[in-house]
Amino acid sequence: MDPIADYLTKIRNAIKAKHRVVEVPASNIKKEITKVLFDKGYIQSYKFEESAVQGSIKIALKYHPLTKESAIVKIERISKPGLRKYTHAETMPRVLNGLGVAIVSTSKGIMSDKEAKNLNIGGEVLCFVY
Repeated sequence: MDPIADYLTKIRNAIKAKHRVVEVPASNIKKEITKVLFDKGYIQSYKFEESAVQGSIKIALKYHPLTKESAIVKIERISKPGLRKYTHAETMPRVLNGLGVAIVSTSKGIMSDKEAKNLNIGGEVLCFVY
């Protein structure tokens, strides 16, 4: 079972169903991915709710006010448990020729591809968002 893939799938399904808010179980990696999505403008807001066991993340999805299209067109997992994908700073993948974002897990934490390239560090490419 891949918790990051489940997280991305819940977001993908909520977008297809035109939901405004999606709630996912929390983990430290999911919290960091959510922060990157918010910083890059793909989600409207998020809220971490702590509970006795695990907690949850409530994510308010972002839609265009007139066309009602989601800010996230596609969100896909790249590095999977069966086949990990690592990259150097020099060979960092460009998503949609720079219009999308690759979320990378580095030794300095989870960040976008541009931030990792600026810090000149590589890591595991978790997912592409555009």
